[in-house]
Amino acid sequence: MRRVLILGIGNLLKSDDGLGVHIIRYMEESAVTLPDGVELLDGGTAGFDLLGLIEDYDKIVIVDALKTDDKPGSIYRFTPEHAVETRSRFSLHEVGIMEVIRVLKIMDRNPEIEFVGIVPENIRDIDINISPAVKESIPRAVEVILDAAIH
Repeated sequence: MRRVLILGIGNLLKSDDGLGVHIIRYMEESAVTLPDGVELLDGGTAGFDLLGLIEDYDKIVIVDALKTDDKPGSIYRFTPEHAVETRSRFSLHEVGIMEVIRVLKIMDRNPEIEFVGIVPENIRDIDINISPAVKESIPRAVEVILDAAIH
């Protein structure tokens, strides 16, 4: 059976920066039914500490804040190659997720990777709550995440 990981990353103390973690918690606490072989992981701001937790999956769907000038709550789905081509800065954390993906390749681990990025409104303030625009986008983001997990 194909093993798929939905990995939420972010800093819960910095409002929308923690949205990947908030979405994982939403999925755990709500009536979301995961397809067979799909698992959830709150990656927080773990950086390279994630390697041992994610290296054996066939596919990883990474959920994080996407730093762009677009409307807060906007949802994007893309591959690491697209992120590099467009020079997107996907992760807002000390050890970016792109570096973790590069190390996976060096380790000869090549899971299929997809990103689901949500545009944050507030990543500067110390606040454990996410903004209303991002909160409203969560149900749609979950649909996109589950579609990415099964396709």
